[in-house]
Amino acid sequence: MPIRKLPTLLINQIAAGEVIERPASVVKELVENALDAGATRVDVHVEDGGRQLIRISDNGGGIAPDELPLAIAPHATSKLQVVEQLAAIETLGFRGEALASIASVSRMRITSRHSSISEHGEVIVADAGSVIEASGDQVSDIAPTACAPGTVIEVRDLFFNTPARRRFMRPAPTEVGHISDMITRIAMVHHGVGFTMRHGERKTIDVPPDQNRRQRCVDLLGRELEDGLMEFEDVHHEQVDDGAAQPQPIRLWGLAGLPAIARATSKFQYVCLNGRTIKDRGVAHAIKEAYRGLIPPDRQPVAVVYIDMDPAMVDVNVHPTKAEVRFRNPSRIHGIVLSALRQRLLGSDLTPSVGISTLNPDDQPTPSVNIESTNDFVDYFKNMPTTQKGFVFEQVKQALAEEDPNAIASDDQPLLTQTPTQTSQILQVHKSYLVTQDQHGIVIIDQHALHERVMFEELRQRVLGDGDSEKKLESQRLLMPAVVGSTSKRNALLEPLRGLLERIGVEAEPIGPDTIGVQAFPTFLFDRKVDPVDFMEELLDRVDEGSIDVSSDTALEAALHEVLDMMACKAAVKAGDQMSDGELAALLEKRQEIERASNCPHGRPTTVRLSIKDLEKQFGR
Repeated sequence: MPIRKLPTLLINQIAAGEVIERPASVVKELVENALDAGATRVDVHVEDGGRQLIRISDNGGGIAPDELPLAIAPHATSKLQVVEQLAAIETLGFRGEALASIASVSRMRITSRHSSISEHGEVIVADAGSVIEASGDQVSDIAPTACAPGTVIEVRDLFFNTPARRRFMRPAPTEVGHISDMITRIAMVHHGVGFTMRHGERKTIDVPPDQNRRQRCVDLLGRELEDGLMEFEDVHHEQVDDGAAQPQPIRLWGLAGLPAIARATSKFQYVCLNGRTIKDRGVAHAIKEAYRGLIPPDRQPVAVVYIDMDPAMVDVNVHPTKAEVRFRNPSRIHGIVLSALRQRLLGSDLTPSVGISTLNPDDQPTPSVNIESTNDFVDYFKNMPTTQKGFVFEQVKQALAEEDPNAIASDDQPLLTQTPTQTSQILQVHKSYLVTQDQHGIVIIDQHALHERVMFEELRQRVLGDGDSEKKLESQRLLMPAVVGSTSKRNALLEPLRGLLERIGVEAEPIGPDTIGVQAFPTFLFDRKVDPVDFMEELLDRVDEGSIDVSSDTALEAALHEVLDMMACKAAVKAGDQMSDGELAALLEKRQEIERASNCPHGRPTTVRLSIKDLEKQFGR
C-alpha cells in the first residue's frame, strides 16, 4: 500500500480523538482559551449533556476578524512562538489543536469582537464583531455581526460525523456531572474570574469574580464544610549548583479538612499548579499519607493544595489534555506537600465537636429527670428519643461541677464511676467512655480508642525512634512453644515475614507440616496478657488475605505500621474494662503528650466534644 499524506479532516479528527474524549473535554479547551484571552467572566451553557449544544461566552480580548480562519486551522496559536517556550509553559493552552479538532467533529460557530490595549494603556474595542462557522472540513466566509466585546463559541451536534464516538457518550446527567466537575476544577484555580454554568434552564454553578482563594474554595466545596477547613502555607527555596540560575521558590497554600469531614472518595481533593488543576500520584499519595492514622483507610481527606513554582521545574506537555504533569524533582514536591500538611494537622485540635439539635419547646418540652443511681443515668440516656439526648449532658455537666463524691450514687456493679481523687474532672461511663472537661466544653473519650493510640505511639517510638531501622522490641522466651495451627501455604508466609517478626520480638518456626511454634513473644504483649496463638493466627490471616503486604521492600514500612497497630489494639484496654483512678489519670495525661491523640491508628476518633456554645444554645442561655 503506497504512503500518502492524510487529508486535513482526518488529521484533525485523529487529534480530536486525543483531546476530545467527551463534552467536558470541549468545555475544558474552550474555557481555558477564554482564560488565556484575559476573561474575567466565563459563562457555560449546555443542552442535553453537551450533545445538542455547548456554548462558552467570555469577556476576554476576542479574536480579530482576519485571524478567525487561523483560529480554526490546525497547529495555529498565539500562545507559543519559539521552541524555548516549551520548557516553561505559562499559558493553559499552547498546542493549537483545540478549535480545529472540535470543528472537525461538530458544527461550530465563533462570534467575536476584538479589543486591544493601546501604548497609552487605553482599551480599544472594535466597532463590530465577526462570525465564522465550521463543520467537518467546511469553513464559511467571515461575516460582520453585532455582539458584545469578547467571544462566544457554540458547539452543536458533537460527534455528528463520528457516530462510533457519539454512541459511547453517557446519559445527559452523567455528562453534565463531568462538565460540572471540570468547571469546578478550573474555577478553583482562577478565583479572580466569575463562572456560571447552566444545563438547560437550571443554573448549577455560580461564583462571582474577585474572590480570594479561601472564598472560592468554600463556595465550590460547600459552605457546610467551612468550619472544618484549616489553612496552611509554606515556602521553600531551592538549592542550585554554582553558576545556575536561581529558580523561583516553591510556594504552597491550601486548605486541610479536619478528619471529621473526610469523604468516601477523593472527589474533594484538588491539586492546583501554576494556574491549572492537575492529577499527580505523588502529590495524591502525600495528601493521603499526611492523614495516616487520622481517618479510616476507606475514607479520603478533604484537601486543596495550591503549588506555585518555576514553570521550568515542571513539564506540563506530558499528556494531550495536560491533566498530568512531570516534576523535575517529584520526591521533593512529595516531601514538601507531606510536611506542610502534617505540620498543620499536628498543630491543630482535631477533636470533633458533636452538635445538639435544637428543640422547639412548643413541640417537645424539656423532660424532668430524677437520677438516683448510675443505672438510672445510663438507662435514661439509652432509652430516650434521639432528639432529646442532648439534655442528658446537663446531668453530666452538673456532675462535673459537683465536688461531693456522692453526687451520683453507686450500685453494686456501677456502670458510671467517679474517681474520688478527681471528682470534678473524670467520669467513667459504662466502663467504656471517659467524661471530662476542657476550656471548650465537655470532652467524651473512648477509652479503648485512646489507649490504642497511646500504645501505638509507644510501640512506634520503640521500633522506629529517630528512623534507625535496626531497633527491635524486647522479647521474652516462652518455657514451651505456643503451637499455632497452620498449613503448608501459611508456613511459607513465615519467610517473607521473618524480618518484620524479628523487629517486633517474635520468634516463630514451622514445627510440622501443619503447625508453627512461637518460641519468643514481645514482652510488651506478654505483660498485657495477649495470647501468642491468637496474635499469630490473626497476623497470618491478614498477610494471607493481603491486608498486610510484605511482598516488597517498599511495602514493609506500611506493613510494620499495620502490625504495630494490631499489637496496640490487642494490648489496649477494652470497652467494659474497669479502670482504676491511677489508670484514668495516666491515660488522660498521655493524651496531652502524644501526637494525633484525636484519632486511633485506624483513623476513628478517640474523642468528641460538646462545646459550651452548643450547651448554652440547648439550654436557652
